[in-house]
Amino acid sequence: MTWLLVAVLALAGFVLIALVFKAPRGGWEAIGAALLLGIAGYGLQGRPQQPASPKLSNEDSQRDTRAIVDARLALSGSDLPPTNSWIVFSDGLARNGRFAEAAEVLRGAVTSDPANAEAWLAMGNALAAHADGMPTPAAIFAYRKASLLEPRNPAPLFFLGAALAQGGQFAQARELWAEALVLAPADAPWREGLADRLGQLDRFIAGQSGGAPLQ
Repeated sequence: MTWLLVAVLALAGFVLIALVFKAPRGGWEAIGAALLLGIAGYGLQGRPQQPASPKLSNEDSQRDTRAIVDARLALSGSDLPPTNSWIVFSDGLARNGRFAEAAEVLRGAVTSDPANAEAWLAMGNALAAHADGMPTPAAIFAYRKASLLEPRNPAPLFFLGAALAQGGQFAQARELWAEALVLAPADAPWREGLADRLGQLDRFIAGQSGGAPLQ
């Protein structure tokens, strides 16, 4: 019965994405692959008969995963949620911490529309988050692609810088954040926070090198 329920849910999810959200037919293969990946993962790790064990509430974890999506929307300068069905669906997966599946859906988005900078940016975030924030080559490629498509958008620079900083590449991260700050609108509500982060990074780099903060 468990496998029957899983199969029914997977089929319903595919129908919802393909027909209700009207995903392009060319991306159906990617959607199916993402759903099959989830089923395979359940087959390998799912233990429905195993009793529950006490653990911390996942509220904080869910808040962190939602924050990744919210931060992308804020830095991209849009007051409206995305209308692209691929990004809407991938954001839903990312908000629930399902970053690998979100990246797979976004692969369909950029295959369908290679000039979709928002999809490339969201893919970079999903790939980096799936790697615990580390700058994987695939994530770096996605961020670079987003930045090339929208060179005036500070969001790809900020998130790539965050991933590089997580990977210990502080000087490179500092350059990207400084460039993002230059591109940031003067009235952007997140500009002050970015300036604070850049200052903290400068002090950290100076502390490591024993010199004065960078200017």
